[in-house]
Amino acid sequence: MASSGLIPSSLERFLEVASDRQQTVAANMANVDTPGYHTKDVNFKQALATIGNDDGQVQLTPTVVNVKGLLERPDGNNVNLDRESLLLAQTQLQYQMGIQLVKSNFHQLLSAINGGS
Repeated sequence: MASSGLIPSSLERFLEVASDRQQTVAANMANVDTPGYHTKDVNFKQALATIGNDDGQVQLTPTVVNVKGLLERPDGNNVNLDRESLLLAQTQLQYQMGIQLVKSNFHQLLSAINGGS
């Protein structure tokens, strides 16, 4: 997502991370029956921690890692639909919160343009 200048870069980054995590969780769910597939996840906290860095080393693509410690079935697959459904719902709520913050940002801009009314 290219920065529009109207949305703060930290908020834009939050939405990108939430979107990437949502895509990763959806891919896990799609591979529930794929033999040997291992669950992946985006380290949400680590990806968001890069937002406030002033060292100029912002990682634009969140790190997707294999999730360790999950029960593996005999076919080598360790996707748990209950876990993935919970993560998907959580990530959707985080994304919706980000969208609400974008709306609030635009409302503030519109209010300033209209002289505070």
